[in-house]
Amino acid sequence: MKNKISTIISILIVFLPWTIFPLRTFDWALESPMAEIIVSCYAGFMILGGIFTIISYNKAKLKTNLMKICLMINTLYAIGGAIVLGMIFIPKII
Repeated sequence: MKNKISTIISILIVFLPWTIFPLRTFDWALESPMAEIIVSCYAGFMILGGIFTIISYNKAKLKTNLMKICLMINTLYAIGGAIVLGMIFIPKII
């Protein structure tokens, strides 16, 4: 049962980052401080989703084909989220 829940969560994590597109149709979401907050939150979620999927795949030994697909996609999301967070915060530090 725990394995099925982890698989379902990983599948939902694959599709959840795409919800940023309807959110960005609002004018308030395109203004400077709010846009940075939204993108930062989504990038953080993508990183955490990638970490969750990697842990679920390795620790719980969920080696199904569906989980392999989720692992690949969520790992790419995590890498992309880390790049986006770097692009946002490194110029503010330097």
